[in-house]
Amino acid sequence: MTWPTPKVAVGIPDVSVDDGIVEHMFGSDFAEADDAAVVAAIAEGARAEAQAAARRLAAIAELVRRKVCDDDERQRSAFDPWDAVAAEVAAAMTVGHRRASGQMRIAQALRERLPQVAALFEQGGISARIVSTITWRTTLIEDPEALALIDTALAQRASRLSPLSERRLDDAVDALVHRFDPLAVRKSKATARTRDFHFGDEDDPAGTTSVWGRLLATDAAALKRRVAEMMKGLCDDDPRSIGERRADAVGALAAGHNQLACACGSPTCAAAGVHASNVLIHVIADQAALDNATRATEGEAAPTTEKRGTAVLLGQGALPTFLLPWLISRGAKVRPIKMPRSEAESRYQPSAALAEFVRMRDMYCRAPGCDVPADLCDIDHTTPWPLGPTHPSNLKCLCRKNHMMKTFCGGPDGWRDVQLPDGTVIWTAPSGHTYTTHPGSKLFFEWDTTTANLPPPPDIPPPTPDRAAKMPKRRRTRAAEFAARIRAERARNADPAPF
Repeated sequence: MTWPTPKVAVGIPDVSVDDGIVEHMFGSDFAEADDAAVVAAIAEGARAEAQAAARRLAAIAELVRRKVCDDDERQRSAFDPWDAVAAEVAAAMTVGHRRASGQMRIAQALRERLPQVAALFEQGGISARIVSTITWRTTLIEDPEALALIDTALAQRASRLSPLSERRLDDAVDALVHRFDPLAVRKSKATARTRDFHFGDEDDPAGTTSVWGRLLATDAAALKRRVAEMMKGLCDDDPRSIGERRADAVGALAAGHNQLACACGSPTCAAAGVHASNVLIHVIADQAALDNATRATEGEAAPTTEKRGTAVLLGQGALPTFLLPWLISRGAKVRPIKMPRSEAESRYQPSAALAEFVRMRDMYCRAPGCDVPADLCDIDHTTPWPLGPTHPSNLKCLCRKNHMMKTFCGGPDGWRDVQLPDGTVIWTAPSGHTYTTHPGSKLFFEWDTTTANLPPPPDIPPPTPDRAAKMPKRRRTRAAEFAARIRAERARNADPAPF
């Protein structure tokens, strides 16, 4: 079995600071106001914020109405009209495709299912948080009469919903749904009996990721026993707590290892070095960053803040400074990133070295708002091959969804992109709006990613008429899939599964 290799980039951080003084309202506009005026400004701002959010969602709903039609022959395409709208929304909001799609669902529900809640939202009477909860927890309602009654009841009770915590808000909405359509309640009982597993929370500290979930009892017992067996192989001098040992044992299993390395540091320990790290450290910008981390593993004094390197785990962000020396001490592989040659490569598929440079330069998908890690992306020719060369100034990372967007929805009336030698990409959307994305490495490192200037791109012929026919197809349309999920969840509410 081939296990994925976590990729870490390390280099000297970009610490440039603008010394200019910027005037702003903080500390000035309200300096002479009394407490009552300040609190009134807070309330006014909250209402204005809700109204602005409602206006944004109303615009999204209109775009969905214009572009998404159940009779459209493209509904079975892998990149369907809903995806096309999501791409525009994602770029305009600077969010990922998934979140953009979620905003479209909320907008559609307000326009088509909950007009009274929508009207109250437009007046600033309820917040975006409440609207998001209401639209989600009423998704399973199919009866128009029940939906209208719930819409009215929710609008009437809006003032009582605002002060509630997230859990109590869920309960309050569920109580109304249960009164009019019991099978439409998103029951916690059904959720509790469903197997699932989650990675990461927004409150996780740097360098660690929380995991939680629910397994079958038999699988949980097997995992517990396997972790316990791995911990037995450690010597008495291992400095880790029991909890840290369990966590490291699960990490070793995830990396494809059957044993847990002892952390005692003794070269004579029988369990020392059993668990070789499968992390690959890419050194970019400055070898000094890695040298400093290596010296730290040998017990030397830590370098000053200005000389420390920054380590970035692709898709996860910056790592704490202590973790890089620890990874090196565990045997992480180290590979410098070399600047590519000025000449283009002769084939469509970039070499391993060129692909590695492009991924480390970009770090994320280069479409506007997208944050898919570069190692999960395709490498796209900005000017299509063979008119455009296989050269770093013409290559960038695109996730599969946005790669299909460019391939099948590009052209004079679709998405167009221009790439500069430093990796900057300028996008033009079908609506005519332009968006500029910069290499992700620019967020973390002082690294000159500029490569050779290329000749102006040749005139690209218009897309062939049969281009859409070559797009991968869905087994069923998005609307049919959504309706099937609703029916399935209502069926589970009527007759919950045993687990």
